[in-house]
Amino acid sequence: MPDLSTVVALPPRRIEVAIQVEDGARIAADLREHVSDVAAEAARRIEAELPEFVRPHDPRYAKALLLSVEYAIGHFLDLVADPDTSSVEVTRFWRDVGFGEASEGRTLDSWQAAIRVGAGVAVERLTEHVLRLGYRASAADIANTANAVFGYLNQLATIVAEGHADAAARAAGARQDRRRRLLDQLLRRPTLKDLRDPARDAAWQLPRTVAAVALREDGPDARRPALPADVLLGLHLTEPCLIIPDPDGPGRARILEQQLDGWIAAVGPTVDVTEAAKSLRWARQALAVADLGMIDGSGLIVAERHMPIIVMMRERELVERVINRRLAPLFSVRPAQRYRLAVTLLTSLECGFNATEVAGRLHLHAQTVRYRLRQLEELFGDGGYATEDRLELHMALKAWVALNTEPLPQGELRCG
Repeated sequence: MPDLSTVVALPPRRIEVAIQVEDGARIAADLREHVSDVAAEAARRIEAELPEFVRPHDPRYAKALLLSVEYAIGHFLDLVADPDTSSVEVTRFWRDVGFGEASEGRTLDSWQAAIRVGAGVAVERLTEHVLRLGYRASAADIANTANAVFGYLNQLATIVAEGHADAAARAAGARQDRRRRLLDQLLRRPTLKDLRDPARDAAWQLPRTVAAVALREDGPDARRPALPADVLLGLHLTEPCLIIPDPDGPGRARILEQQLDGWIAAVGPTVDVTEAAKSLRWARQALAVADLGMIDGSGLIVAERHMPIIVMMRERELVERVINRRLAPLFSVRPAQRYRLAVTLLTSLECGFNATEVAGRLHLHAQTVRYRLRQLEELFGDGGYATEDRLELHMALKAWVALNTEPLPQGELRCG
């Protein structure tokens, strides 16, 4: 049995027995001298039928088992004698039992089996003693007594379960606190040595790689994500985040997409476990760019897939200066035409100016693409697409299109 010294806060509770016995006080007093023997027999029966209660190396455990059985029988007789008997100490005792069982990592299945075994012995032996003492007891009286015993034990079981749940909740809270501290440690650029003890205390298998996920609530429907137990939750931070161990494992991305309803989420690159802060920095940069409307934030944002725009937006003023210089010819045309020409030029750069491929990507007729390319040649001149300047032009177009998003016509087959 567990250590019964744990102090647990108790709500007021009254335990009752559903039986009225004539001369109950006298019968209970007469049975008192047999409680120790009945409890000892019940304890032996429990140990015989439930081997998990046998601990030869720990005599205190057997003593605690006997004490528990004796305490239950004694309190039951007290209630038979006086239904107003206080239940405060008994409640504390049995909640401590439940608390101890949970603290030692056990469920209540064995304990519940033990009280059934013990109750059977108690009813059988106490009934025999009642008859020997000369009290009359009909079959109905014995049945009512048995029902009262099991009703009493059900109340004890409820109290034990409350103590068990209390311990489990406290353990979960303590584990959550340790995991929060571990996450904070991961974001301080630690060494592996720095992480070993906190990871062990938090029951977290130290992985080789991690990825960070930056989060932002997307409206009032955001709820606590139901993620695998090995994911560290940083929802306590001003800027919420997650740390995903072994992020390249099968199904990880799909789990994130499914469980982050109500959140805008950006996942950073996979890094060594000691570099989680780097992954989170990149994830937060991706989230910031999505907030500007330059990255689609309707699904999981993968920071590495948006590297050019993220890097450029870190120096937005410089990028805007390059845009104003490099794309100046575009600004001489009408705004609606300007966007279509910019997208066509950007796609042409990415497709090697293959009009057929560009047309396929933009859902346009190839003749429309050729017409727009002729317009672009008139704006930029023959040297506008010089090989040595194409990277700068591509980056400027990428940034401008992202900053000036508007719907691209679908299925457009006319020139213009």
